[in-house]
Amino acid sequence: MSIIWTVIIGFIAGVIAKFIMPGDNEPSGFILTTILGIVGAFVATYLGQALGWYRPGEGAGLIGAVFGAIIVLFVYGLFAGRQRRAI
Repeated sequence: MSIIWTVIIGFIAGVIAKFIMPGDNEPSGFILTTILGIVGAFVATYLGQALGWYRPGEGAGLIGAVFGAIIVLFVYGLFAGRQRRAI
């Protein structure tokens, strides 16, 4: 059951992050939006544990997942923008 909640929270976090930070070269579709949110949650969890905000074994919530997804979108935009200019 926790995998289903992870997918649901990941999708919601991905949608919110894409709404906050729109762009032309962002990943789209249900699967990529969900992956964006899930990766964002992992990024937020890792950064939160490194900074001492979360204890080991404790994960980021929805707000943390959204911030992590925004970071992932920003980094993705940097790399996608460079590849587009190089062509």
